[in-house]
Amino acid sequence: MLSLLAAASPPLLWSDLGLTEGIDLGFFTLRYYSLAYLGGLLFAYWHVSKMIKAPGAPMAQRHVDDLFFYCTLGVILGGRLGYAMFYKPELFTTFTEGQTISYDLLRLWDGGMSFHGGLLGVLLAITFVSLRGKLSFLRVCDYIAVNVPMGMFLGRLANFVNGELWGREASPDLAWGMVFPGAGSFARHPSQLYEAVLEGAILLVILLYMFWRTRARWRPGLLVGVFTAGIGLGRFIVEYFREPDEQLKEFAASTGLSMGQWLTIPLILLGIAVMVYSLMKPAMGSGDVKLPPEPKEA
Repeated sequence: MLSLLAAASPPLLWSDLGLTEGIDLGFFTLRYYSLAYLGGLLFAYWHVSKMIKAPGAPMAQRHVDDLFFYCTLGVILGGRLGYAMFYKPELFTTFTEGQTISYDLLRLWDGGMSFHGGLLGVLLAITFVSLRGKLSFLRVCDYIAVNVPMGMFLGRLANFVNGELWGREASPDLAWGMVFPGAGSFARHPSQLYEAVLEGAILLVILLYMFWRTRARWRPGLLVGVFTAGIGLGRFIVEYFREPDEQLKEFAASTGLSMGQWLTIPLILLGIAVMVYSLMKPAMGSGDVKLPPEPKEA
């Protein structure tokens, strides 16, 4: 009876929500996607600064400041280059003509960022700061990993607000099936919200609990292992509901899995391996924590 009622009800319309791409300032539109990136980075900076005040911190505030700068570059450059490499290689060779000719790869305002590319960019940033500051790479990754889901959560909410990256066609009895502009007249899965929950909210709660309520931070690699496996598993599940990029539909049909799923399988395996490695080693004690000396002033 409930399914019949649901089928008889019209689907939800994204256009009825009254959402816009951003805040119109007159001379400039501040896009919510940009605000999501900024919000995620600011949360990470604030929270990591708080985390290092708890016993067992592997770094000092000066390292957090460096990480904030280089990870920001890693997210933007890695995310954009990863998107072009994995999903849209033509961005490397195309230009858009308008009042001025612009290189499509640099047109960040048009959208198109890859999580996997952004992750690689962040890892390179952490590697650079860790080597320069003589820090434990794995422990720094633990502290950064706890905060990444907040950025994922905000980013996927921004995708929903923009009415982009919608999901596959939903069954008629799906009560929350939604019609998105430019996606036909039938209801689709709001897969952006699925990702916001799985890759963002749930994983954030788990990692925050592990850091503040357990001794996970005393086991190098445990937090980053949970994050890596969790983010990969969440993305793998959500890909069953996401609409593949137009240029990759044939790839997904021929291989049985989407590009996103193929890219997450190594993440899941790596995360499990890091967790096993972490749990097999004895936990650290407070006496094991040593920070590099403060640099001498000139």
